[in-house]
Amino acid sequence: MTKDTKQTRRRFLKATGGVAAGAALAGCSSGSGDGSGNNSSGGGGGNNSGGGDTSAGNQSGGNQSAGQQTQSIEADPSQTLQMVNDTITTFDPVAATDTASGRVIQNLFDGLMNYPNGNVEVESQLASDFSVSDDNTTYTFQLKDATFHNGDSVTAQDFIYAWERLAASSNSSRAYFILDSVNVQHETTTQDGEEVYKPNSLALEAPDEKTLEVTLESPFHSTLEMFAYTSFAAVPEGIVGDIEGYEGEMNYQQFSSQNPVGAGPFQFDNYNSGTAVDVTRFDDYHGGRASIAGIHWQVISQSSTAYQYSQGKNSDVISMPTAQYDPSKVNVQRGPDDAGRKFGTYGPMENGETANYLSVPTVDVYYLGFNMAKVPKPVRQAFAYVANQQQVTEQVFKGRGTPAYHFTPPTIYPGGAKQYDQHAKQNYPYGYNQTQVPQATQVMEDAGYNGNNTFQLQWTQYEDDTWLSLGKLFRDQLQAAHIDMQIQQADFSTMLERGRNGQLEVYTLGWVADWPAPDNFLQLLNPPQTDTSQSDPISYINWTGENGDAAQQASSAWEKVSNNQAPTDQAESTRDEAYVTMEEANWEDVGMLPLYHQLDERLWYDWVDIPPFGGMSGSRQMFNDVKIASQRG
Repeated sequence: MTKDTKQTRRRFLKATGGVAAGAALAGCSSGSGDGSGNNSSGGGGGNNSGGGDTSAGNQSGGNQSAGQQTQSIEADPSQTLQMVNDTITTFDPVAATDTASGRVIQNLFDGLMNYPNGNVEVESQLASDFSVSDDNTTYTFQLKDATFHNGDSVTAQDFIYAWERLAASSNSSRAYFILDSVNVQHETTTQDGEEVYKPNSLALEAPDEKTLEVTLESPFHSTLEMFAYTSFAAVPEGIVGDIEGYEGEMNYQQFSSQNPVGAGPFQFDNYNSGTAVDVTRFDDYHGGRASIAGIHWQVISQSSTAYQYSQGKNSDVISMPTAQYDPSKVNVQRGPDDAGRKFGTYGPMENGETANYLSVPTVDVYYLGFNMAKVPKPVRQAFAYVANQQQVTEQVFKGRGTPAYHFTPPTIYPGGAKQYDQHAKQNYPYGYNQTQVPQATQVMEDAGYNGNNTFQLQWTQYEDDTWLSLGKLFRDQLQAAHIDMQIQQADFSTMLERGRNGQLEVYTLGWVADWPAPDNFLQLLNPPQTDTSQSDPISYINWTGENGDAAQQASSAWEKVSNNQAPTDQAESTRDEAYVTMEEANWEDVGMLPLYHQLDERLWYDWVDIPPFGGMSGSRQMFNDVKIASQRG
């Protein structure tokens, strides 16, 4: 395939199962975004998030080396880490699109690369070394001596099998990662009139058992970062027979929910659907034996229940929904460090304890999305005029984030956070940190609306009280602008299904990074990819020239991004310029209204020592270096 067929590749992924079910979830979390530190994103990455309050996910702490423990911990390797998790859907790395599943998968499976403790910078994991060709299209990896949980040695052929599953399995929800984002060279064929991936055509070679060669169609600046995503994890060759050429050692149901086999620091033990999952230490782990015996995740979907569970000291880390959060109880003692993290204490809590505290600015954005085919531009602009991002962040989300004016998070914005702020302060057209109801009213009256001719629309959100209070705030402010807004709450899967079908009008979602680069976010603003009449919309805004004056501007900018993917300074400079152009096009047409970037906060008890995570979120964290004291409580 050639570079200019990028849009065609998105269409043909329909037959691989890669986009229709997965792309709208790539970067999607099933309900974080209340500042509780509970990202429910796909396998630990960038994701349309429900913007809800599933605080069960607040699953990390800080460590003694960070200077946060009140006393040193004498580790007891027989202890099991007790945690809370949200509803789990699968343990198959290529199928998972939710953070709850991803947290477990991260500890069961290893890949070539990894985001250590969720830090933004990738490191080698199963790769012992690698090299890149001069034209940045061929990557050659040398593999470590490592063992799967079933005793098999990890080989290059295992990766070839695993990545073929990612591209071709009907169970894969991430095919576009390898076929489009990384763009591993491959062939296509025609099926039912559409161009689709041709099985077993990936440009992957295994010169020997410990060498893997990967050839890309064209350079991609974030190749190593993508290979750190758990969808690219190694699995034993032939473990399931859901791709051409393999009958499978077990059926798919066994692998995905009863016996997932990886090469991670923990091996699967037990899963009681809807109740709990247990993993135990894998003694032959290539990175050394874990310092704990295992991990127990109690599955609790309701944030209030998770809060009470952790207040009863049943969990080593503490769920803290925004409804129960009191910012006055935070005592920052150190930071920010180079990653923007702050450390201290929180308390006293309801149970009388004072917890350890960590805050991390994560790579995400939470926003309002508009179906532009159903919501006219003046209405969208009215929303933008009344939105005071600073007020929303401080009053609704209790300061657990920073105001968002761009879709791209500050840490990866071209030029960094300083340029992010400068561009917003100088150019944001709807009032920087202001609520402008008169302007909202004027833009609506100029469009012909008045007290006798109001615009009626429906706000749809994840089931969550914090976001409900935000909806009511918008509803009340917009009444003066002749907008009659009704609020509906829905479960996350229902929201996404309605979005894909073009049935939403204004909705709350979020995106958590798959890889830490602006194009991972701004792909959601590429107009052709927002068409819900197609099988593979990556977002649900239906942005066209008929409903937006800047649609062509955004499309042209994305084409410039797509044609300058090389990891070179010149290509990066071109991309950076196009990124800003896309942000300004979105400002003009208000397809998505950014609200805030989450400050991920975690609380944990003194008897546990968990390394702090970084900007890629705690869902990327492995827990083999956790230390737990013999006595809890």
